[in-house]
Amino acid sequence: MIKLFPSTNPSPENALLEYIRNLQEAEVEFLHCDVMDGIFVKNKCLDIGLLKEIADKTTIGMDVHLMISEPLSNISQYLDLPATYITTHYEAYSNIQGMIKVSKYIRSKKKLAGLSIKPNTPIENIFNYLPLFDLILIMSVEPGESGQPFMDSSLDKIRKLREEIDKRNLNIKIEVDGGINQSNMQRVVSAGADILVMGNAMYICSDRAKLVKDVKMLYPIVEDTTTDIPVI
Repeated sequence: MIKLFPSTNPSPENALLEYIRNLQEAEVEFLHCDVMDGIFVKNKCLDIGLLKEIADKTTIGMDVHLMISEPLSNISQYLDLPATYITTHYEAYSNIQGMIKVSKYIRSKKKLAGLSIKPNTPIENIFNYLPLFDLILIMSVEPGESGQPFMDSSLDKIRKLREEIDKRNLNIKIEVDGGINQSNMQRVVSAGADILVMGNAMYICSDRAKLVKDVKMLYPIVEDTTTDIPVI
């Protein structure tokens, strides 16, 4: 079943708890928590204090997306959160050994390790490291700002990753984040996504419960690219 994880963006932080409670009423299971440090990306939001408040005052599952620099030095403070997924960025590491250490550290705390890649990072760059992770997050916009349009080039990356995961029989979820809405969500699922992150589309939606149900009913549709040849 396809999952919908609404993002903490673009909700104002002073109204975030109320928004989360509304999402729970709509039967949302997980919240995609966008953490930005103002260094890896230009914006800064969702500090550790607010994350702990979300954990203390709601019952929603947490999918923590760390858009932070130096993950190896900064990961420990997030591992006390009752998060299911903790995802760091491939581009944030100065060397592969740091990435390996963080993945092992996350898993040692009985959490699922995720790895995210930016739009300009070739998906093939991470193929050798797939067994280290439980989730791969493909960014379909440049990370750091809500409201950007979906990049169609992301669809090919999703397809390639889906093919690689299936070929190697790996138990890895594909999550896609950025510009996903009702008009393109079927294409993203058909490309191979398991989890759709929605920020603006969910925030402005007038019937959030229906959107959650609509996403759960999605399934991959293979386009027929054959051309009918007329019989002469």
